[in-house]
Amino acid sequence: MKRLLLITILATLAACSSAPDKEPVADNAEIMSTVREQRAESAGSIYMASRGLNLFLDRRARQVGDSITVTLLEQTDASKQSSTSTAKEQSNSVPGVTLFGRGVTKDGIPILETSIDADQEFSGQGSSSQSNSLTGSITVTVGEVLPNGNLLVRGEKWVTINQGEEFIRVTGVVRPEDIGADNSVPSFKLADARITYSGKGAIADANRMGWLGRFFQSVLSPF
Repeated sequence: MKRLLLITILATLAACSSAPDKEPVADNAEIMSTVREQRAESAGSIYMASRGLNLFLDRRARQVGDSITVTLLEQTDASKQSSTSTAKEQSNSVPGVTLFGRGVTKDGIPILETSIDADQEFSGQGSSSQSNSLTGSITVTVGEVLPNGNLLVRGEKWVTINQGEEFIRVTGVVRPEDIGADNSVPSFKLADARITYSGKGAIADANRMGWLGRFFQSVLSPF
């Protein structure tokens, strides 16, 4: 019975490990449909809003469907170190009892005198450090203009190299004031940013721990 239960658990973990990756966060078809609805217009004989030219308007992203380049400048460094040391010494003594002005002894050795000595000492030390860096650029699309004027942007970029695929996904909120003259914004100015850089394929699979190894390192492992 126990062997059957273990085989069932291993089969379940194998099925979970082979589950496909999540779908892309940015659905281009959905974005383009929203753009078409917001830009729907009648074909006027003299003036069309989408073809109007504003001499005082730059080409920065400002409405749904516009593109904006996000420059990835992510770098984090964290370190922590702690050290603790304590020491305590204690000594107690009980003098011998005197009887008729003389101490109680046996063979000349006091037998009712005692002393207690205690020493306690503790020393602990720990340290931790972590460093991450991600540079590059990706062009995303404005998916929504929020009531306060901020832009919700999202997008992804896939690169296929030999037997593997690598992708970058970016979502976040951008203030129009933070967009540069070249229609770009650094990633550290994205609010509620979610940046994912990962890969699929033979190389990514070889760099991933197998499902059996993950099982023996999980809390479900009986060993």
